[in-house]
Amino acid sequence: MQIRPGVELASLTDVGCQRQNNEDRCGYWEAASDQQFERSGRLAIVADGMGGYEGGQEASRIAVETIEELYSEESSDDPQSVLVSSMQAAHRRILDYADQHPQNRGMGTTCTAISIVGDRLFFAHVGDSRLYRLRGDHLSRLSRDHSYVSRLVESGAITAGQAESHPQRHILTAALGAGQDVTPDVPQEPVRLASDDRVLLCTDGLWSMVSDDELQQTIAAAAPLAACHSLVEMAKKRGGPDNITLLILRLL
Repeated sequence: MQIRPGVELASLTDVGCQRQNNEDRCGYWEAASDQQFERSGRLAIVADGMGGYEGGQEASRIAVETIEELYSEESSDDPQSVLVSSMQAAHRRILDYADQHPQNRGMGTTCTAISIVGDRLFFAHVGDSRLYRLRGDHLSRLSRDHSYVSRLVESGAITAGQAESHPQRHILTAALGAGQDVTPDVPQEPVRLASDDRVLLCTDGLWSMVSDDELQQTIAAAAPLAACHSLVEMAKKRGGPDNITLLILRLL
């Protein structure tokens, strides 16, 4: 796919050091026609599957392919609502697949999907993959983890610092394919972007091994592709117990 001027884009996925298979998936799409591009902008997705080798791979594949398919077919002028409806459709497709393949019951995936239209960023999010924006030297996390530990932080039982190393930090409270209904998190209003902002989507195989300070320093100091490689190597040198996937967009 040819990427239109205005961004520098790179993504990387790695099986890590301890897994046999990669159940992560990421995707990028933008419209071929100028008219649709003006309306729909750029779409990027990261998903982290669970439920065993085949189940996890299928869940993340279904999520990314469904969102890309439905987002690209939609003619709405409301990218936010399209992200939500596409993610909910992916949830239903994962449930249907699990019903048709009983050996994969319990399959599911995290999913973080963004669209960038002009200088506005929209997103829909379920699970504990993460979305960040880097502006200057300030890294902001835009997504909220749907996890047991995140609930402990919100209730005041533990601090955010304690959550980063908590032994139960990977227990999810929401995922595509889990439960009958899913309600993605969305921003109250579009996030405004500026020239030289970086947007990062990543799975927990990265953020659980690399601190926010290290994310900020690495992304700020290098072009997106070099930053992707540096961050994956950093996670792997610390054991790389999970699959590692990230996508970085730099606004030009």
